[in-house]
Amino acid sequence: MHTKEEQMKAFGRLLDIMDDLREKCPWDRKQTNESLRPNTIEETYELCEALIQDDKNNICKELGDVLLHVVFYAKIGSETGDFDIKDVCDRLCDKLIFRHPHIYGTEKADTEDKVLSNWEQLKMKEKDGNKMVLSGVPSSLPTLIKAYRIQDKARGVGFDWEERSQVWRKVKEEISEFEAEVEQMDRKKAEAELGDVLFSLVNAARLYKLNPDNALEHTNQKFIRRFNYLEQHTIQEGRNLKDMTLEEMDAIWNEAKRLEK
Repeated sequence: MHTKEEQMKAFGRLLDIMDDLREKCPWDRKQTNESLRPNTIEETYELCEALIQDDKNNICKELGDVLLHVVFYAKIGSETGDFDIKDVCDRLCDKLIFRHPHIYGTEKADTEDKVLSNWEQLKMKEKDGNKMVLSGVPSSLPTLIKAYRIQDKARGVGFDWEERSQVWRKVKEEISEFEAEVEQMDRKKAEAELGDVLFSLVNAARLYKLNPDNALEHTNQKFIRRFNYLEQHTIQEGRNLKDMTLEEMDAIWNEAKRLEK
């Protein structure tokens, strides 16, 4: 691994290149916070995909793309006189020091749960206690992640199950209510109950320290792999999926499952 001096030199090189691009490149010179935002979202999702695939080479590449956007926004901020990359780094460092009193102060936190609890309480202090607990959850978050963060925020102020095993009664209750509404074919009520089922399952995942978003994405990728195998196998046989029976497709699907193992 590189020394801290080498890392700082590389970061300085990036800042110099950003200065050049902003001055000399017609595209880079034209960009604004608003125009960059969609690209930032795309780059963030590409990083998340590399992370879920544990593709080390691609993680490194996508981290660079995200870092470019951080530097780009800071450069725009420096041009308007609002802030620059030093301000960004200083505010982050100050926040990290403030939120880690067990490292930089006299607070004690021997467990992960204690650290997280302190973190949420310190965030409230930063806001002078005037902001609502859930106001820190961005409204634009994907719904599954948002549900997790909402529950985690509530946990930070003590609104949580006393024993995590208690959540299963709630999960079963919500599933029963969903089944009842589906039987009645009331779409609006069934959708509301489905939301409750999903919310309770996210809560269960959180209590057992599982990430529901990662879990679902792994299942998405697994389904894609198996379905692609099914489709490729069918094409090789000169057939069409629409002409196959469910039993025939299941046989190839099960073969894909066996090959994965």
